[in-house]
Amino acid sequence: MNGRGNCYDNAMVETFFKTIKSELIWPVVWQSRQQAANAIARYIDGFYNAVRRHSSPGFQSPVAFE
Repeated sequence: MNGRGNCYDNAMVETFFKTIKSELIWPVVWQSRQQAANAIARYIDGFYNAVRRHSSPGFQSPVAFE
Protein backbone atom coordinates (compact mmCIF):
# COMPACT_ATOMS: atom_id res chain seq x y z
CA MET A 1 0.00 0.00 0.00
CA ASN A 2 1.37 3.34 -1.04
CA GLY A 3 -0.98 5.40 1.04
CA ARG A 4 -4.34 7.04 1.20
CA GLY A 5 -5.94 8.06 -2.07
CA ASN A 6 -3.77 5.93 -4.36
CA CYS A 7 -6.13 4.05 -6.70
CA TYR A 8 -3.42 1.51 -7.60
CA ASP A 9 -3.57 0.16 -4.05
CA ASN A 10 -7.05 -1.18 -4.65
CA ALA A 11 -7.30 -1.65 -8.42
CA MET A 12 -9.80 -4.53 -8.28
CA VAL A 13 -12.25 -2.55 -6.16
CA GLU A 14 -11.81 0.53 -8.35
CA THR A 15 -12.63 -1.61 -11.42
CA PHE A 16 -15.72 -2.98 -9.68
CA PHE A 17 -16.92 0.52 -8.77
CA LYS A 18 -16.48 1.67 -12.38
CA THR A 19 -18.43 -1.35 -13.66
CA ILE A 20 -21.34 -0.92 -11.27
CA LYS A 21 -21.53 2.81 -11.95
CA SER A 22 -21.47 2.48 -15.72
CA GLU A 23 -23.88 -0.47 -15.90
CA LEU A 24 -26.31 0.31 -13.08
CA ILE A 25 -26.00 3.75 -11.53
CA TRP A 26 -25.43 6.23 -14.39
CA PRO A 27 -28.08 4.97 -16.87
CA VAL A 28 -30.96 5.20 -14.34
CA VAL A 29 -32.61 8.14 -12.60
CA TRP A 30 -33.35 6.82 -9.11
CA GLN A 31 -36.47 7.98 -7.28
CA SER A 32 -34.97 7.41 -3.84
CA ARG A 33 -31.75 6.41 -2.14
CA GLN A 34 -33.43 3.23 -0.88
CA GLN A 35 -34.39 2.21 -4.41
CA ALA A 36 -30.79 2.65 -5.55
CA ALA A 37 -29.45 0.73 -2.53
CA ASN A 38 -31.81 -2.18 -3.22
CA ALA A 39 -30.77 -2.26 -6.88
CA ILE A 40 -27.08 -2.27 -5.95
CA ALA A 41 -27.63 -5.13 -3.49
CA ARG A 42 -29.48 -7.16 -6.14
CA TYR A 43 -26.72 -6.42 -8.67
CA ILE A 44 -23.96 -7.58 -6.34
CA ASP A 45 -25.77 -10.65 -4.97
CA GLY A 46 -27.44 -11.78 -8.16
CA PHE A 47 -25.79 -10.70 -11.36
CA TYR A 48 -22.22 -9.64 -10.67
CA ASN A 49 -21.02 -12.47 -8.44
CA ALA A 50 -23.01 -15.39 -9.81
CA VAL A 51 -23.39 -14.89 -13.54
CA ARG A 52 -20.75 -12.57 -14.92
CA ARG A 53 -17.71 -14.19 -16.44
CA HIS A 54 -14.37 -13.11 -15.03
CA SER A 55 -10.97 -13.29 -16.69
CA SER A 56 -9.04 -14.74 -13.71
CA PRO A 57 -10.93 -18.12 -13.59
CA GLY A 58 -10.60 -18.62 -17.34
CA PHE A 59 -13.62 -16.50 -18.33
CA GLN A 60 -16.06 -18.59 -16.30
CA SER A 61 -18.66 -17.32 -13.91
CA PRO A 62 -17.85 -17.79 -10.23
CA VAL A 63 -20.63 -20.40 -9.96
CA ALA A 64 -19.29 -22.39 -12.94
CA PHE A 65 -15.73 -22.07 -11.60
CA GLU A 66 -16.67 -23.55 -8.22
